[in-house]
Amino acid sequence: MSPCARSVSPDTPPKSESVRRRFESRLGKTVEEPPVLAEICCGEATRAQLDEMEKGPLPNDEEGQCLSEGPSEARLLELDEGQSQDGGSRDPTRPAWGSKLQYVLAQVGFSVGLGNVWRFPYLCHQNGGGAFLLLYVLLLFLIGVPLFFLELAAGQCLRQGSIGVWKRISPPLAGIGFSSCVVCFFVALYYNVIIAWSLFYLGSSFQSPPPWEQCPVYSNMTGGPVYSLVLLPPRGCYYCSLTSSPSPSPSVKECAGSSPTTYFWFRKALDITDSIDERGQFNPVMTGCLLAAWVIVCLAMIKGIKSSAKVVMYFSSVFPYIVLLCFLIRGLLLDGASEGIIYMFYPRLQIWGKVQVWRQAATQVFFALGLGFGSVIAYSSYNPPNNNCHRDAFMVSVINFLTSVLASLVVFAVLGFRAKSIAMDCVFRNVDRLAEFLRQNPSHPAWVPWMNMSEPRSVSLPQYRDWFLRYGAQLGGNITDCNLEKEMNKGVEGTGLAFIAFTEAMSLFPGSPFWSVLFFLMLLNLGLSTMFGTMQGILTPLMDNFVLLSRHKRLLTVSSCLLGFILGLLFTQRSGNYFVTMFDDYSATLPLIIVVIFESLGVSWIYGADRFLDDIERMLQWRPPVLYKYLWQFVCLFAMVGLLGASLLHMFFKRPTYTAWNQHMASEVTLEYPGWALAFLCALILLALLPMPIVYLHTVLRRRLDARAEPPEQRELEGEVYIKCDSAESGSVPPEEEMGCRRASFLSLEADRYRLLPQQEEGEEEEDTGV
Repeated sequence: MSPCARSVSPDTPPKSESVRRRFESRLGKTVEEPPVLAEICCGEATRAQLDEMEKGPLPNDEEGQCLSEGPSEARLLELDEGQSQDGGSRDPTRPAWGSKLQYVLAQVGFSVGLGNVWRFPYLCHQNGGGAFLLLYVLLLFLIGVPLFFLELAAGQCLRQGSIGVWKRISPPLAGIGFSSCVVCFFVALYYNVIIAWSLFYLGSSFQSPPPWEQCPVYSNMTGGPVYSLVLLPPRGCYYCSLTSSPSPSPSVKECAGSSPTTYFWFRKALDITDSIDERGQFNPVMTGCLLAAWVIVCLAMIKGIKSSAKVVMYFSSVFPYIVLLCFLIRGLLLDGASEGIIYMFYPRLQIWGKVQVWRQAATQVFFALGLGFGSVIAYSSYNPPNNNCHRDAFMVSVINFLTSVLASLVVFAVLGFRAKSIAMDCVFRNVDRLAEFLRQNPSHPAWVPWMNMSEPRSVSLPQYRDWFLRYGAQLGGNITDCNLEKEMNKGVEGTGLAFIAFTEAMSLFPGSPFWSVLFFLMLLNLGLSTMFGTMQGILTPLMDNFVLLSRHKRLLTVSSCLLGFILGLLFTQRSGNYFVTMFDDYSATLPLIIVVIFESLGVSWIYGADRFLDDIERMLQWRPPVLYKYLWQFVCLFAMVGLLGASLLHMFFKRPTYTAWNQHMASEVTLEYPGWALAFLCALILLALLPMPIVYLHTVLRRRLDARAEPPEQRELEGEVYIKCDSAESGSVPPEEEMGCRRASFLSLEADRYRLLPQQEEGEEEEDTGV
């Protein structure tokens, strides 16, 4: 007899008899007692088991015989796969990846996005260079990889989206999945706008020269030029200069006061207002580009994971690496590339003492891997159960980090060339001024430069700086310093890096249209691969959790994209760029951090880290290191709570601000969000978090109402059936077998207290159960 079986008196019917009577009442007919019921741990059974008995033989048990202990544990995972959230059968023809390569490329394509190109290099540049890299690697392996592995294992084990996964782990936690879907939708709204911007710049790149290489040329009343393009050979440094009386047109002043690339971005592409309070009209060109972006996403997603997998595999995930390698080779050959790379990676370890740096590094790890979106869970749910998700977690994380480093090398090689071009242009202009000043004032031998004044382009930057530091102060403000490090300190991130700084640097390349096409095609593919994963994080949980939606997959996809385009019109008005910044900075950060906190709490403490490792062991046929248990329970959980606290304090002590473009000043200014914008921000955050408390309260109230609605006899029977195996009636149980009785797989909370036992004792003959 199994150690978990209870001893009962002859006058008391066995628990299996009680269960059999309940089984008969559900079927409406009398049946013979299935032998398997007598073997269920402590006489306990659940609705899922009874339903399975009603269906017939167990899957993968062709002869109808009960499984032994080892296979029965693996059977629990397969039982889950065959059932829906309400206990019914799910579609057995769930889509699957065509190959492991498709899956890896899809995960890499989702995690490697625009942030790797324009966010990571900026953070590395602003926060200590090589010291930030070391800090990032430390947090990546202490926080990023364990949480990434957690989501991969959960999705692969249950083969469902984020809603179904957390509903199975604990029904009150199902709101985590709904919150992930809301955040994914917020991100999809503004992320597709960035793809629309890339489409616009990609189309403009086919002009020769590209329209952002020069300021527009206007004529005054007499037809003479007012502003013209000045080329300084042989370096090809472009800058707009005043050649006659100022123009009454403010647009040209705006270009002359900034730069051609800045003017093209803010005035031609965005036609931006001076603040978020000025709504402005819709930008028709950007509205058309946004429609095109949503059409591309819809066509790629409309046939499900297999169609999007082909797009991701054959182009979107591979092409950006080809472009980055091309840019790296070209960038290393540029003058100033070495200075840029050295400046980026030079370690400044003193930054480790700043809380702000730790917060930014942890946030970058968090967003780089796509934690909390539900997309990682959705992608892994299409894997076979025996896929080595532990190796995948390390592989994708390392590829993501190396991609960030590769992008940083490219960015700073090009920006180093741009900074040196600007510094050398400064040297040439100042040497010209010195030569003119000497011709007018020949009697100043004390500070006469020892440089070759007749050929300004023969003067190097170190020579000029050495002279300026000695005698430059004697000449007043007409002669200025030319500091390469100062230019490198002008770090830019986000759209400023991609659409202004990098675009300006490419305009200095020979054959600039070709490089512009490559660059913006790379941005387009990076954005699309991430967008596919984001949409998968929305569609997969909804289709897995709602049968009606799963029957109309194409209609759901088209409706989601149409709704996204309509709401995305908010970002195509003239002040739309400010709303993109608002969504990017605040609508996803806090909700995703809270979502991941509850994910860690749900798996490591509510469900149990040991049980989770048991499930992974049954799935992979080997047990991950116990270190993950302590990382999930303490390190990851406390780190995410600390990150949440630091983010909240940062918001409370520093009023949220945004960078606006002032047309008359032709420069960027920092403004505070108005009151209505702060209220809108709070509404976005609350809307993303609201599903968690709603689902929790709904689940608790429904359980209480169901318990009150049951007759007393039924509640007594339920109390009889669901009794822990370690109760007093079970007698003495060896520690090893007691732990075995407590082990369970991913099941709902009401099924946490049972476990199938071996169907025979040692030395007993095997019996045909006939189930």
